[in-house]
Amino acid sequence: MLNLQGLHHVAIICADYIRSKRFYTEVLGFAVLQEVYRAERDSWKLDLALNGQYLIELFSFPGPPARPSRPEAAGLRHLAFAVADLDAAVQHLARHGVGCEPVRTDEYTGRRFTFFFDPDQLPLELYEAGPLTAVK
Repeated sequence: MLNLQGLHHVAIICADYIRSKRFYTEVLGFAVLQEVYRAERDSWKLDLALNGQYLIELFSFPGPPARPSRPEAAGLRHLAFAVADLDAAVQHLARHGVGCEPVRTDEYTGRRFTFFFDPDQLPLELYEAGPLTAVK
């Protein structure tokens, strides 16, 4: 049996490194753990953490193709972030010029959620969650 211990990180390739770095750090509040320029690839790699947990590698590469979002393509659909107060989170994003879809309620959990997009149109979700617990 494969003994997975958890999710280590998610890698995201961006088209405009400075714009995406600003979005993930200043708007979403990720902390920079490490930033490295890789000259041989003309590429930046930014390691980002949330609440002390390493979660995202943000990469830049020259001329990456656009990500297909609509119609939805096979592969990673979106990233979801837990928030304690969905209304406050939506207001925070609005103050930074980031629009959200209308708030919906998860029919299975009764929790509220909404979607928004990063600067490269990667779908992101805010999910109003209580304490995270393991499914039994």
